[in-house]
Amino acid sequence: MRTLIRGATVITLDAQGDLPRADVLVTGDTITEIAPVIHADDTQVVDATGCILIPGLVNAHMHTWQTALRGLAANWTLLEYFQKMHAGLATVFEPQDLYIATLVGALNQLNCGTTTLADWCHNNKTPAHNDAAIEGLLESGIRAAFFHGTPKPDPKPGERPFWEVPHPRAEVERLLKAHQGRELLSVHAAVLGPHYSTLEVALHDFRMVQELGVVGSLHQGGGAARTPEGWEKLEAAGLLGPQINIVHGHALSDEQLKRFCDLGMSFSAAAENEMTQGHGHPITGRLRAHGKAPSLGADLESVLGGDMLTQARVALGMQRSLDNVAYREAHGSIPPTSTITTREALQWVTVEGARMLGQLDRIGTLAAGKQADLLLIRADDLNMQPVHEPVSTVVMQTTLANIDSVMVAGRWKKRQGKLLGVDLAPKLAALQASGRKITTALGLSP
Repeated sequence: MRTLIRGATVITLDAQGDLPRADVLVTGDTITEIAPVIHADDTQVVDATGCILIPGLVNAHMHTWQTALRGLAANWTLLEYFQKMHAGLATVFEPQDLYIATLVGALNQLNCGTTTLADWCHNNKTPAHNDAAIEGLLESGIRAAFFHGTPKPDPKPGERPFWEVPHPRAEVERLLKAHQGRELLSVHAAVLGPHYSTLEVALHDFRMVQELGVVGSLHQGGGAARTPEGWEKLEAAGLLGPQINIVHGHALSDEQLKRFCDLGMSFSAAAENEMTQGHGHPITGRLRAHGKAPSLGADLESVLGGDMLTQARVALGMQRSLDNVAYREAHGSIPPTSTITTREALQWVTVEGARMLGQLDRIGTLAAGKQADLLLIRADDLNMQPVHEPVSTVVMQTTLANIDSVMVAGRWKKRQGKLLGVDLAPKLAALQASGRKITTALGLSP
């Protein structure tokens, strides 16, 4: 099967740069040519006149299991979230709740233009919960990185608290074996890290990540660290490197941040949620000072929406504000120019997400030989015209209403504003029923 997308403004974010008008040829699951004009027979031709074509978006961090609880945590600080979500609502989830939340959450990501989702699943108390969540990802058709985490309940009498329990390596190995070679699914580990675990657990988990060859992602920030000296011990043991991904990154010193950048570790920010729940300012600017860039995640749909272009816009605006204030305090005037461009912000939700997952050779940009994960945006809509600078139009003007078509691995998942091959009504009904069951069990339903 070959598809010829004709006449779009193409933003490759690759060496080929931006093309004001170009054709893109997709053969099977791969981009085979990008050129001003392509002549090809035996193709499905898609007229993309008036559209902007960009790489598919990458959501580098989301707890998709919370989809049935949308909006419920919108007024909670991080401390309230720990108590009401992890020690409360999370404890009544059954496998079917993870399945429907993950499926609908992933479908919404596709609808919003995300083609790759890093699903950070840490409410999975049994193998059946893991299998149900992965079933939802596979059914959705999104490219997914399943980060196997662990639940965070309050300990019962006689139980070890979660921060003293090593990551269940056997379960990660089971999932790796069961899903190795899948086209659209990879398996990784969502570990506690030294901020949320004992040193013994952190050493065990980071060794596991290194030995299994997976990405180890962890939260850093939100209260006092359980093992303040943990990072030094992990580095001394040779366990830090490009396979380690830090989410949020608050409470890291400038010296630590520089060391971690030098070691090739990656960072994922969730700017909107970090500001909402009390984490602190996103570390975007601190990373830029070391020549690094974050990937971005929506984090919690129980708090806010999952649209990644909104996340790019919020992260951009927040860091520009911090930079502008710092300049005014230092110089007593408005800065002469912006510190961050819209192109950088677009790279945060494409290139950097792919880099964090170790998949930049396959996704994140548009180039011949890469996977055909792409997003077609209607630029001739009322809110988009006139288009003077396409990248800025994408980042600063685009809404869900403009997301025309989404392709993952050469297959259309959305066309002309509609998800394909999905009967949403029964899925939304099941999601609503799951949400009612969970909230009723904890007395949170109105």
